Amino acid sequence: MNSRDRRVPTRRAALALCAVLALCGCAVGPDFVAPPPPRQLGYTAQPVVPAAPGASEPRQRIVAGAVPAEWWQRFGSSTLDRAVAQALAHSPAVAQARATLQQAQALLRAAAGARQPQLDVDAAASRSGGAGAGTDALYSAGPLVQFDADAFGGVRRQIEQQSALRDVQRAQLDAARLSLAGNVVARAIDSAAARAQLDAVQRLLDIDADDVALVRFALQAGTASRADLVAAQAQLAADRALLPPLRQQLALARDALGLLLGRSAADPALPEFDLAQLRLPRRLPLTVPSQLVRRRPDIVAAQAQLHAASAAIGVASADLYPQLSLSASWTAQAGAARLLFAQAGAWQLAAAAAAPLWHGGTLRARRDAAQAAYRAQRAAYRQTVLGAFAQVADVLQALDHDAALLGAQRQARDLAAESLRLQRQAYAAGGAGVLQVLAAQRAYQQAVLGELGARAQRYRDTAQWFTAMGGGAG
Repeated sequence: MNSRDRRVPTRRAALALCAVLALCGCAVGPDFVAPPPPRQLGYTAQPVVPAAPGASEPRQRIVAGAVPAEWWQRFGSSTLDRAVAQALAHSPAVAQARATLQQAQALLRAAAGARQPQLDVDAAASRSGGAGAGTDALYSAGPLVQFDADAFGGVRRQIEQQSALRDVQRAQLDAARLSLAGNVVARAIDSAAARAQLDAVQRLLDIDADDVALVRFALQAGTASRADLVAAQAQLAADRALLPPLRQQLALARDALGLLLGRSAADPALPEFDLAQLRLPRRLPLTVPSQLVRRRPDIVAAQAQLHAASAAIGVASADLYPQLSLSASWTAQAGAARLLFAQAGAWQLAAAAAAPLWHGGTLRARRDAAQAAYRAQRAAYRQTVLGAFAQVADVLQALDHDAALLGAQRQARDLAAESLRLQRQAYAAGGAGVLQVLAAQRAYQQAVLGELGARAQRYRDTAQWFTAMGGGAG
């Protein structure tokens, strides 16, 4: 065979290679388009402005803007700042989400490697012989290059799908951090509120003890009865019964805080919080709906899941088309290993195609399943968006109601304190009975605990506002 004859198959193989590569620009299946941002401008039917809780309490205002990355610093507590930082550094939940993201990144790199030529070494050794004949040895070795032409984009859709799944895990890591920070702040407020209520009950017990002493003195003076003394002592016992549930609330809050910080509940160094040392953020940043869908980690994760489902349709669709591959090899053969690469070898360039003919409907069923999964994920995305908007609306209205409730509780506490003072004065002067004093004291007790509960709830809902806005993600 002359040189011209040898160039003919080589030229044909090159032309076949060019034809195959020309097909590589297309990818079957839908190209993903992100859902359009919502058209609504607000979260409630009517604008909501948090009420003014009273002259002695700070008023909160909703302002346009993004949530700062370290939003918990708005509460003005260095103890809280350290607790959140420790939780983010040592939480097993965040460590798990981070490792899962690293796994998704590695899987994406593995999928992307399928688009590169695959280089292997093919080597073999054999010996043969027969009766009355010598033994022959044959050694062969050489490189083998294989390339998936990906003519219909199945590999590219797999890379796209894995990239979207990587984005899902990244958003879920952001969600884990946001949830963790929000839970640390909430548990800190819970423990601070329980401690404040314990202090309030202890002060009430001191008042109860004073009442018992007052009634006992009146009994000795003949101006009170034994029934009055028993009633005062019963009030003292009833108020003491308030302590165990509050201590349990404090213990539960501390245990939960230890878990969030990645520490044992038995650790004596768990931080303690004082409600009076927490500062209520006055300016609450508001992200409009069209921006919230790009910032909240749960919505971002849902959109990435939708993208992965779209790419899965392309993967399943590509299986319905021929699979094309190219390969090239060079092999040297010799009767001794030391002579293997000392002589010329043989090369081969090949193209192969495999087209599905009959699979019992399996391939089309897989594509149908992928399309149904996409529709399901599209509904899940919409549900996630609606749920997020509903949460923002709930918290926005809760902030308004919290402020109004705190103002009413503060006024009720002031009036109850004045009523108790007047009743005790009247009782000392003989103008009121002990039952009137005890009734005034119960009203004051309920007002004090109610005010503390309203104040703590205002802090909780403020923290919830920052998490509902997506924290500092995005």
